[in-house]
Amino acid sequence: MRKVSNRVPLAISLVALVFSTTGIADAARHAVVSAFAGHPVSSKPHAGGVLLLGRNGKFPVSAIPAVGTAKNAKRLDGQTAEELKPACAPDTVDLGTWCLESAPFPLTNAELGKNNFIWASNKCEEEGGWLPSASELLGAAARVKLESTIHDSPLTATIPLDPSRGLQDQREMSSTLVTTEAGSAAAGFEGVSEGATGNPRQGQPNPIPLPANPLPESLQYVTVYDNGNKGGFAGSEPVANPENFRCAYDKTPGALNKSSS
Repeated sequence: MRKVSNRVPLAISLVALVFSTTGIADAARHAVVSAFAGHPVSSKPHAGGVLLLGRNGKFPVSAIPAVGTAKNAKRLDGQTAEELKPACAPDTVDLGTWCLESAPFPLTNAELGKNNFIWASNKCEEEGGWLPSASELLGAAARVKLESTIHDSPLTATIPLDPSRGLQDQREMSSTLVTTEAGSAAAGFEGVSEGATGNPRQGQPNPIPLPANPLPESLQYVTVYDNGNKGGFAGSEPVANPENFRCAYDKTPGALNKSSS
């Protein structure tokens, strides 16, 4: 029997090593996988193709576009980062972390007299904001011209200027509620409907029908006025009483580019 020298496997290994370090192995591999299931295989990206990994097991750098070369890399939906920065709308005052309307909410002729607490709260909600609290109005008085007495300075307060419409002291409605009583007189009462009955299993008598009273006089909102740009308050008014108000808002991206509502 002929003895095989242990040098033969070594020679084969050397040949394989030479091939693997040259372009021969790459050419052979390319020939085998140039088309995989109908998809072109390449080290460069092609639509519908298979992208080969580099020798480090990662996508080649040439296949990933540089950030600086991407079209409109500094824009999002056509806006710059500065335009997308949260800000206040033009018709509001920037108070740092939130915005407040620079003037009382504009009421149409049809809305006059309807602006009670519930109506104002709903309107601010519809506008994407909220009815500010007494604390928020007092804190904003140094920078916002709140409504005030007719003797206040128009440079620091919003006061009536047209005598033909009457000159009256004005207050700002706030979302801060107070009450002077307890029970249903303080929080309101949903009423008892006609036809309501008690639970016969518990021997309850039929309740007496009573009208609803959702806005009792004792449930009141705090009113705030400018007071010489120092802030102030003027007690409270029943929630059913109409009063001028303004809405507060969170800052929103691109607000400076929005048209006033």
